[in-house]
Amino acid sequence: MRGFDLTPYRRSTVGFDRLFDLIENNARLQQGDNYPPFNIERLSEDRYRVTLAVAGFRSDELEITAQQNLLQVSGRKEETQATDRAKFVHVGIANRSFERRFELADFVRVETADLADGLLTIELVREVPEAMKPKKIAINGGQLVEIGKDRDAA
Repeated sequence: MRGFDLTPYRRSTVGFDRLFDLIENNARLQQGDNYPPFNIERLSEDRYRVTLAVAGFRSDELEITAQQNLLQVSGRKEETQATDRAKFVHVGIANRSFERRFELADFVRVETADLADGLLTIELVREVPEAMKPKKIAINGGQLVEIGKDRDAA
């Protein structure tokens, strides 16, 4: 994303400000910290699954918060005592706290969350309200009606 200028697109589009802001913010926030690793799957047109590898975390150490257009997953581990750390010869399973954020499209909500075998699976569904769905508009007959006159009088 370095060196990619969105200005020409901002000038020629209307209503995409949020999308461009997300792209620019995401490019700025790329810090290389990919913990915990995750997958995002598209299951169907309106269903998604986010899977995070959270080995070593219990369900009471994880928190999922869904707000409008934002899904936040965090894990909190208590600091291990120095005496407990001394028992390990090698520590390869990350045991640190984390916070991972996912920007959600409009009308996407969390349906379920499940923790099994070290994987946190979050099911998402997009539900567009009926009022926001496209509608066919009927075109009235070929007669023009002047304002203030009845159709029958014309």
